[in-house]
Order: sequence, then C-alpha cells, then structure tokens
Amino acid sequence: MRFRTAAAAVTAGSFALLLALSGTANAATGDFSYEYVGLNGQPQSATLHDPDSDKCIALAEVADPGASEPAFAPHNDTDEYAMVFTGPGCTGDSWTLRPHGRPATDRLKLRSVVFFR
Repeated sequence: MRFRTAAAAVTAGSFALLLALSGTANAATGDFSYEYVGLNGQPQSATLHDPDSDKCIALAEVADPGASEPAFAPHNDTDEYAMVFTGPGCTGDSWTLRPHGRPATDRLKLRSVVFFR
C-alpha cells in the first residue's frame, strides 16, 4: 500500500512541475537595438524588447532586400548571445554578439537575428 501512495505522490508532484514549466516563456531578457535608414532617407532606430529565443527574427524594417538597405550598428543588451545575419530568414554571413555587449559599428549589417544561450 505504501508503494501506491508514494507513486501517486510522485505522479502528482511531476504533474504540478510540468504545469509550472509549461507556462515559462523562452525569451531573452533585455533589449536588442539597431539602426536603419527610414523611408525619408534619415537614420532611424528600433528596439526588440525581451525577444524570443531560439527563433529566427526578421527585422521588419529591413526584411526585404529588394526594398531596403540592411540595418546596421546592432547593440545586444540582452542576457543571451545574438547571432545576426546579413540576409533575411537567418541566412547569409553571420556574426555573434555577446550578452550585454558594446554597440557594434555601423559597418556590421543585418536583416535577421536569433538569440541563444
């Protein structure tokens, strides 16, 4: 009888842990910012707040290579690494930025990014 009671307690505890973990979001904490040239030809800035992790994120303002120049000068102020890509859909050349790093130069171009630990 004790075995069934212990098994039931373990099962209930596992289920409670599973419920607690299922609501946990997988996101970097902090901000990722970058510059881009706006429709008016002037430099603009954009920021991703607490971006999703392990998912390719297209930078909306520069996602179409036929319609815009790439973004530049990214600054990763999140708690995860950021791999930036020169092409949309996390394609092309890539560069990895450290968590809470310094802003990159204007020469670093990007159209998409993925965050990871």
